Amino acid sequence: MEPDAVEDYRFVGARRRLIETIRAQGIEDLEILRLFDRVPRHLFVPEGVAHRAYEDSAVPIGFGQTASQPSLQAYYLQLLAPGPDDRILEIGTGSGYLTALLALLGDRVYSVERIRELSVRARRVLDQMGYKNVALMVGDGSIGWRRYAPFQVITVAAASPSIPTALVDQLDEGGRMLIPVGRREVQDLLLVRRIDGRIEEESVRDGCTFVPLLGRYGWDDGTDSGP
Repeated sequence: MEPDAVEDYRFVGARRRLIETIRAQGIEDLEILRLFDRVPRHLFVPEGVAHRAYEDSAVPIGFGQTASQPSLQAYYLQLLAPGPDDRILEIGTGSGYLTALLALLGDRVYSVERIRELSVRARRVLDQMGYKNVALMVGDGSIGWRRYAPFQVITVAAASPSIPTALVDQLDEGGRMLIPVGRREVQDLLLVRRIDGRIEEESVRDGCTFVPLLGRYGWDDGTDSGP
């Protein structure tokens, strides 16, 4: 049995309004829209901001991190189009909400989070909801998770000064990756594909602002101001 929303009638109206907002942002795929009805975002964010769970905005989750804007996550899903046989690598587990959405679309999700406390919290919620096809690891997301490569889909929720070569190396033939790349202050969202052995890059959105990807192939520390 697939995981389904733990219904809390306090949030039904807010969740439906969020779905309409996402639709208005150009997300027309009914399967993706249904996911946002099935997965209760309020369970994935800290209790103190649960009342903001169905706003179409980033929500703080502690440790200087945020749960990304739902319409942006829907945009990720629409561009990456994970299929039921796809092995997915997620860089930046965060709240675990996108992890849950990916798990309902793909075969298996491997998610890497730098902050242990966030990974533990996400694991607890995912287990409570019955997700069996998600593996979490605490570590440097910029180096990926080579043990389970290659991946058909890679999603990166933190900004890098350049595309990490380690992640490119773990992208399967026909695979696609979304990653924000640029300066710490602002980035372009790049869609990266491996086609006939070649790597192709396309900027699909500019003016993005993500938390930095810290690690061997990302930012060295929190003081750099440019690539």
